[in-house]
Amino acid sequence: MATTRLYLFDIDCTLLWTKGAGRVAMGHAIQDILGFSPAIEDLKFGGKTDWLLLQEILSPHGYTDEDVARIMPEYDRAMGKHLARIICDFDVEPCPSAHEVVAQLRERDDALLALVTGNVRSGAPVKLRAAGFDPAHFAVGAYGSEAMNRDALPPLALARAVEHYRQNIQPQQVIVIGDTPADVQCARALGAVAVAVRTGYCKPGELEASRPDFLLDDLTQFAQVLANLGA
Repeated sequence: MATTRLYLFDIDCTLLWTKGAGRVAMGHAIQDILGFSPAIEDLKFGGKTDWLLLQEILSPHGYTDEDVARIMPEYDRAMGKHLARIICDFDVEPCPSAHEVVAQLRERDDALLALVTGNVRSGAPVKLRAAGFDPAHFAVGAYGSEAMNRDALPPLALARAVEHYRQNIQPQQVIVIGDTPADVQCARALGAVAVAVRTGYCKPGELEASRPDFLLDDLTQFAQVLANLGA
């Protein structure tokens, strides 16, 4: 019998590109709930949770970590609202073979799908739908509105998957797929397999230095992962 595996997908630059929609929505959300528009044009998003991004933005304005935690539920709601409002203005598109890989995994009896993303919970389905994905295909997830540190998200997603799928899934049965060293690190923190794709904005050599178990140009090469896992 094939080993059941849980595939935890990052969203941005792994499954899809939003071409800046998230950054614009963030500006609107902060203006909406706090009444000012901080400069975020040069902020680096890759691999960070929205919680961490908000902390980096607000800390210079005197907001403490406790303030950010208190604000987060309202920020989550505002992000979803503004992202849904503006997403149609952006040329959102899926990353190469992302739809095909998700479809192939959904057809397998030994594959379970979930999300591990830096996006807030309300924003994740908006982005997925804009790129043609059905959010329901990812039964559970862990989100960037639930922890500042991305390493905390895979254990949360795993616990939810165990409950939802009613299967005893161990960390070594988990595959984390993402586009940044932070995705590799959060897989390592769980004891999971780390798959990195070069569809993000990492500097040359940065992903290699993080030493993922598999390094792919894009998801077109995902069959190599399955073959090496014996899946």
